[in-house]
Amino acid sequence: MSDTPFGFGLPPEEPDDGDEGKKKDPQSGGGQGPANPFGFGTPGAGGFGGPGADNPFAAMFGSLNPTDLGAAFQQLGQMLSYEGGPVNWDMAKQIARQTVSQGTAEGSKDASVGPADRRAVEEAVRLADLWLDDATSLPSGAHSAVAWSRAEWVEATLPAWRELVDPVAERVGNAMGDVLPEEMQAMAGPLIGMMRSMGGAMFGTQIGQAVGVLAGEVVGSSDIGLPLGPAGRAALLPLNIETFGKDLGVSQEEVRLYLALREAAHQRLFAHVPWLRSHLFGAVDGYARGIKVDTGKLEDVVGQFDPQNPEQLQEALQQGMFQPEDTPEQKAALARLETALALVEGWVDAVVHAAAKPRLSSADALRETLRRRRASGGPAEQTFATLIGLELRPRRLRDASRLWASLTDARGVDGRDALWAHPDMLPTATDLDDPDGFVHREQIDFSELDKMLGEAAGKPDLKKKDEGEGRSEGESKGDDTE
Repeated sequence: MSDTPFGFGLPPEEPDDGDEGKKKDPQSGGGQGPANPFGFGTPGAGGFGGPGADNPFAAMFGSLNPTDLGAAFQQLGQMLSYEGGPVNWDMAKQIARQTVSQGTAEGSKDASVGPADRRAVEEAVRLADLWLDDATSLPSGAHSAVAWSRAEWVEATLPAWRELVDPVAERVGNAMGDVLPEEMQAMAGPLIGMMRSMGGAMFGTQIGQAVGVLAGEVVGSSDIGLPLGPAGRAALLPLNIETFGKDLGVSQEEVRLYLALREAAHQRLFAHVPWLRSHLFGAVDGYARGIKVDTGKLEDVVGQFDPQNPEQLQEALQQGMFQPEDTPEQKAALARLETALALVEGWVDAVVHAAAKPRLSSADALRETLRRRRASGGPAEQTFATLIGLELRPRRLRDASRLWASLTDARGVDGRDALWAHPDMLPTATDLDDPDGFVHREQIDFSELDKMLGEAAGKPDLKKKDEGEGRSEGESKGDDTE
């Protein structure tokens, strides 16, 4: 479990000897807290402790020369007047785009994708789909292949991030309005509205920053095992693929093709297992419903809230106000989500390895590189943990991959893929601990049950149809008699 759930960073460092031990920061006014009154900022514009932190607005708006001042206060007004959902997604998008435009920590800058890269991606996905035909019974799920820049990845995936994060943010927003007694809420309406606007802005800032950083490192639309992009569209990021394969000693063509296999395999799974997307996103929502808000801390913040000092909200968020409940229901929700994601990634790993091993000399090396990337807490896992407060345990991925490979040996490709026909047929977390037991266990055949249920549901309709035919026939006879 992440110690910094929901994207609010680590608590501020506390001194060992009270106020006397506070570190003096020449840019922060001598230890009286950050000079930035909003407690957050955009990357590269003085935020997060960067240059310009002594300017109270620089963290959000950059260097405030006279030409920027009007735009800065306009953006501040928009932030405070926000009346949308629990997350200010306009701000999230803006900050993600700003983060992308500034490049990665290694100095790699985003760029538009050229025709040559687009053709290379299209050809790689087309060839990958041909190879996957021998490794899975699920048909192609990509009706198109696209090459994205980092900015295009941000634009295309924000709707999915919204669906993932809103359930958590909704609980936070509701808690902000519920801590005051009902008779006081009417009088405190403007204050509560401002707090919610600030909360939405802070969520938007954190999410925009996280998504913008992730855009500099992902190689496709399915790096975290969830369908982040539009359905049926296999997407790769040529610039990030080049960076990924830079020091591997493998040709760029093989790296691109191996990653295209993974992207195309994800597309097949999500396209032809219609319940899977809602199952995964429902598991995220179920986990979010178990988020507990420390109303005691929130009441203190509301009681002392100063509209001119809104960084109090950020500090409260940083001090662990929002934590998952340690209940059996919450643990079950977490286990269900982690297992489902592990099964998706394990299946893709097994299928891609089966397709690539006979054809790519670097298949083993690329597979291990990606596994190590996961095991060391790759960017996708870190961002996922930051945004919704959970980490996908890499051990489950290897277990799931071994289980799918064993199922292929025991039941063949068709028998293995048939398990995706119904969620109750999939392995559980316990089965991942004992793959041999699951592989050789007799599976329930849900096809007969579905057939019986369908027939039972259809009987009344058939009866009505027969009665209708009878009436029609009788009416017809009556007409003949007349």
